[in-house]
Amino acid sequence: MVRERAEEVLRRLAGEHAVLREDQWRAIEALTVDRRRVLCVQRTGWGKSAVYFVATALLRSGVAAEPGDHPAGPTVIVSPLLALMRNQVESAARAGITARTINSANLDEWSLIEQEIRAGEVDVLLISPERLNNPDFRDNVLPGLAGSTGLLVVDEAHCVSDWGHDFRPDYRRLRTFLAGLPGRTPVLATTATANARVTADVADQLGDALVLRGPLDRDSLRLAALRLENPAHRLAWLADHLERLPGSGIVYTLTVAAATETADFLRSRGFEVASYTGQVEDAERRVAEQDLLNNKIKALVATSALGMGFDKPDLGFVVHLGAPPSPIAYYQQVGRAGRAVEHAEVMLLPGPEDVAIWRYFASLAFPPEDQVRAVLSRLSPDQPMSTQALEPLVDLRRTRLELMLKVLDVDGAVRRTRGGWLATGEPWTYDEARLRRVAEARETEQRTMIEYAETTTCRMEFLRRCLDDPEAVPCGRCDNCAGPLFDAEVSSASLAAADAFLGRPGTEIAPKKMWPTGLAAVGISLKGRIAPSEQSEPGRAVGRLSDLGWGNRLRAAVSPESPDAPVPTDLAAAVIEVLKAWARGDDAWKQRPAAVVAVYSQRHPQLIHSLAEHIATVGRLPMLGSLEAAHPAGRAAEPGAYRGNSAQRVRGLHDAFVVPAHVASELPELSGPVLLVDDLTDSGWTLALAGRALRRAGAPGILPFALAIAG
Repeated sequence: MVRERAEEVLRRLAGEHAVLREDQWRAIEALTVDRRRVLCVQRTGWGKSAVYFVATALLRSGVAAEPGDHPAGPTVIVSPLLALMRNQVESAARAGITARTINSANLDEWSLIEQEIRAGEVDVLLISPERLNNPDFRDNVLPGLAGSTGLLVVDEAHCVSDWGHDFRPDYRRLRTFLAGLPGRTPVLATTATANARVTADVADQLGDALVLRGPLDRDSLRLAALRLENPAHRLAWLADHLERLPGSGIVYTLTVAAATETADFLRSRGFEVASYTGQVEDAERRVAEQDLLNNKIKALVATSALGMGFDKPDLGFVVHLGAPPSPIAYYQQVGRAGRAVEHAEVMLLPGPEDVAIWRYFASLAFPPEDQVRAVLSRLSPDQPMSTQALEPLVDLRRTRLELMLKVLDVDGAVRRTRGGWLATGEPWTYDEARLRRVAEARETEQRTMIEYAETTTCRMEFLRRCLDDPEAVPCGRCDNCAGPLFDAEVSSASLAAADAFLGRPGTEIAPKKMWPTGLAAVGISLKGRIAPSEQSEPGRAVGRLSDLGWGNRLRAAVSPESPDAPVPTDLAAAVIEVLKAWARGDDAWKQRPAAVVAVYSQRHPQLIHSLAEHIATVGRLPMLGSLEAAHPAGRAAEPGAYRGNSAQRVRGLHDAFVVPAHVASELPELSGPVLLVDDLTDSGWTLALAGRALRRAGAPGILPFALAIAG
């Protein structure tokens, strides 16, 4: 009887011909009849959501209840992305299930949804893992929710494990939620991307769990990889072949800048595409998602912000401009394609810059012990401190500080409360050995991803073996099994257009107008608005280190490991092009610069001085010289190497620059602003404070210029 009822619900959800897979039924039976904990490791498109929606319908209706069982409360689904939540609410409605979501985008609906939950009108509640430790939700909603939950679903459960490719510390708070569940409350964890180590870790955290692991082949996907000469060739290839790719799809990039550039270029070639990154407003992302779902656009050009949970069954292709740092993450992303179509094309276009990008993101991992201890020493057990107030006191940027605090919260060393963070006083150990092993695992994954791009064996088998799939065999479909469908040829017209597009140098450096908050806490008496008489004007750089066009050349010149040398000829020419465009553009400088000054540098003095000299010579401007360091032996001796948060940057750079007497004597006589030259700007504070020193010495204005912007 229970299975018959389950099949009825499935047909409402997926169509009149839908039939439960055997492992789907095993999971549903374990959840509804045996009230067990289940871990499903199954390929994308297998139907994991059908398991929890069918189980919800059975539990809510009491079909499988035993004598003494309480009526099942709502199913709580912990889900990582808003895109998934929106898809799931719509899917639930098809099965007659009332679903609601509580997330950061619908704060005004929270109270109404909470009333509906208390009234028993909600069958499914979707929440993000971050919501589990929101003080209001944790203290006012979660206790009652844990006590009444009929089924807990942990979607994308590999995020629970720090061995997983997308570990999220907020997921670890599920341990607390699990501990608060009444006896016989079933729990379902699902993922498509867990190798044996991650599977064992998640199963251990669940407790006594039934593990249902299936084969991970995706017989609709045709995998391929092409090595192309440079970013221009990759963009040209995409422009030449996008129309040949079936249906609509996703073009993944590794950085926000690359996503923006790629979308702009494809639009310039006549394609309907949209960019999708973490920097795009939520409303715009919703429109872009819907346009892709409705096939109104050919592709979304996206970062990993569009990843887990986006559900478009007829997605026809996935192309990667740049390789993700893990073959498991790659399998997860390409799994978006080909769920309900017979064939989908998957293409990897790796680049030599991928490794540098991986290295940058790896540098944002959990901080070293001395920095963690410094944060703990600042927190009180009685007086909460906000992240904003804590930030100026420690040498960590906001995102990294927040990640670290979340981990400490999960570990019990701190507690988030109204107003910020409290120290718990509980003993805490820095698990250096485990962090080192995780870092080594990440490095192994990166090497394996390079091997995947270069392999001459079956690509699907390669990915399945990375996921420890015991049934991995050659697929017979990929470019190595069946021969390539696409070659590396690009048209001269597309290549010329891509070269011209990527070869355009120039990006704005936004001026600093406000001092960072909390400077008084680090002994700096600056706050509020920077005095207009000490501000710099908007500046320019050749490009960003993450740019598709200029990124490689800029990294070769300005990276910390790059040898100091005169400015390369191609960059020198690009600098002049940027200055010419700056002089005559719609947002041109108000006054032509009257002189050139270089920023002090220990790391690249020859590069910066030659750049400044070149600008002065071509522009027929006096080269006044370089600023000097006030503290040659201190941190400020190398401002560009200091990578703390804004308050710490200002502390390290405050009064760090000396204007030599021979430069100061010239400044008041200038008829226009000083062009201030540096190699690399990161936070922007080096140029801002160097410019302030020149303004205070008499410069009538500052036009900042750098070869590159970090990021």
